[in-house]
Amino acid sequence: MKIIVFGLGNFGMSLSISLTETGNEVIAIDRNMEKVNLVKDKISHAICMDSTNELAYEAVPLKDADKVVVAIGENEGAAIITTAIIKKISNVKIISRALSPIHDTVLEAMGIQSIIHPEQDSADRLTKQINFKSTLENYQLDDNFTISEVKSKPEFNGKTLAELDDIDKYHLTLITIIRKKEKRNLIGKKSIIKETIGRPTPETVLKEDDILVVFGNNKDISYYCEGQVENEINL
Repeated sequence: MKIIVFGLGNFGMSLSISLTETGNEVIAIDRNMEKVNLVKDKISHAICMDSTNELAYEAVPLKDADKVVVAIGENEGAAIITTAIIKKISNVKIISRALSPIHDTVLEAMGIQSIIHPEQDSADRLTKQINFKSTLENYQLDDNFTISEVKSKPEFNGKTLAELDDIDKYHLTLITIIRKKEKRNLIGKKSIIKETIGRPTPETVLKEDDILVVFGNNKDISYYCEGQVENEINL
């Protein structure tokens, strides 16, 4: 994949290098030339530019990118402006770092659905999440096994778990099911949150847009995800 990372602080730099090491083409952008020089030989491309200047984006191949990560961590205003410009001039999927609860609220109001908190999410964890293209969240247990959130397949809709043998066919263990629920933030903006239903039973009926939390081998999870259409919310 082609990933563009804005911001080369500790988190952004670690993420850029980690994504490159896992086979992605990474373009990293920062306004500080010293940081650009530090990383330029470790990733595909590094650009020195002011990401709050909309005119500067003529040199940034947003239309060719699979995902953009706004990892700016030193300036909340610059992070918000950068996210707003990217959203204005492109349709690329945006993963944006939030520096405070208010920043979270602003990003939600802008319609950013993939919000990260580096204090909780390591660069390695986000790299694994990005590399699993059709999963939503991942918890890597070791090099081979992962707990992942994956989308329920359309053919599962309206069926009970007792009626399904398809999940077993993929050699995956279903842990629980997550469903989306609407809520309003501090300024009244509607957003979607995820709630778990707890322990599923054989009588549990799968619904459209359900998220399945599964345990399995990385290859089996990838096999399950093949052919799924990736939504805007995905990482």
